[in-house]
Amino acid sequence: MLKIDNLTFKYPGRNNATINDLSLTVPEGGVYGLLGRNGVGKSTLLYLIAGLLTPASGRVEFEGADTRKRAPHTMASMFIVPEELTLPELTLRDYVAINAPFYPNFSHDDLRRHLTTFEIDPELPYKLTSLSMGQRKKVFMSFALACNTPLVLMDEPTNGLDIPGKMAFRRFIASSIDESRTIIISTHQVRDIDTLLDHVLIIDSEHVLLDASTAAIGEKLAFVHTSDPAVAERALYAQPSVGGISAVLPNDGSYETEINLECLFELASTRPDVLAQLFKK
Repeated sequence: MLKIDNLTFKYPGRNNATINDLSLTVPEGGVYGLLGRNGVGKSTLLYLIAGLLTPASGRVEFEGADTRKRAPHTMASMFIVPEELTLPELTLRDYVAINAPFYPNFSHDDLRRHLTTFEIDPELPYKLTSLSMGQRKKVFMSFALACNTPLVLMDEPTNGLDIPGKMAFRRFIASSIDESRTIIISTHQVRDIDTLLDHVLIIDSEHVLLDASTAAIGEKLAFVHTSDPAVAERALYAQPSVGGISAVLPNDGSYETEINLECLFELASTRPDVLAQLFKK
């Protein structure tokens, strides 16, 4: 279990805290989408979880340990994939030989499977620095999930991927899901991950605006596309879209719709009180 208690973080030279007194609990297992506007601290939160930044106050615990202490067992239990990454001037074989021993559950078979999903030669003979940004990201993500850590943190993982690469990413994540692994994906590219999520987290710098499973969201909200102004008038949120209006309605049990993450995000941002009432714990 991942537990965040009253977490506050402020970058030097800035007047306001990037994250201010944030609390959150993430149970074991599932794929979590971490959403929020630019500047609310999504990437910062991932780095705090990984123990790479020191909070001004509060703490992050994973499996009962303070992650900022970066104990070997804790570090072997999580892996972070940053938005921008630099790989050393090594071949993949050498990179794996150096880094895999830090992760006791690393699987060479899984690495080969993930690379194949991304259509990358598992015997890649070139140095990693010779790869394009998209290829480097695919290789690094393949290594990350081959480590089989209980917690995987991903920051904008589909940035730099072309359309086939994004399709492969969805297959890659779907093939790696199990009940003992928690994957947290922070992204603005919600359409790249909407079919993968078990849970949605929407935050601002101080509050958790939404913390709910996709099943619970589907039970309480309906996402419709309509040309009927009367439907839009009674919607919790509505926005113009091609050929009509995209709307979020209370679900009275008569709807079974796919979640529109963009509309859900705007509802959380503009009417957080509504979601707080619907999903209060």
